[in-house]
Amino acid sequence: MKIIETESAKETYDLAAKMGETGTPGEILALCGDLGTGKTVFAKGVAAGLGIKEHVSSPTYTILQQYDDGRLPLYHFDVYRIGDISEMDETGYDDCFFGKGVTIVEWADNVREIMPPGTIWITLEKDPEKGFDHRRIKIEDEHTGD
Repeated sequence: MKIIETESAKETYDLAAKMGETGTPGEILALCGDLGTGKTVFAKGVAAGLGIKEHVSSPTYTILQQYDDGRLPLYHFDVYRIGDISEMDETGYDDCFFGKGVTIVEWADNVREIMPPGTIWITLEKDPEKGFDHRRIKIEDEHTGD
């Protein structure tokens, strides 16, 4: 497990952009954390690293937003409003998880039981004592054991 601390939204974005630059087909990034911890900022950074020029926003009401204008497609899920895991079947998530692009799942802990082996778990946390924009980011990569 790696723990990285950032001091601004830009630093969080830049960290994520580096992950996007090295993203590979079938890579799944599971984003966890409370409201306002920077999950969507992180998703925007990954998209930038993939070369996506479209505006990226959290697909809270649509569950899935797909972006195809980068080096690889980006499948961006927000499962905050999922009430029952069976709702995921309607999204065609397995085509995304095992597709040709990078998948980001915000609120992934809500659908943990369908997340495949090899998922990269990223937890974003605030630490108000260190400042409003301070984030502690834990990255657990099941591929490498980190």
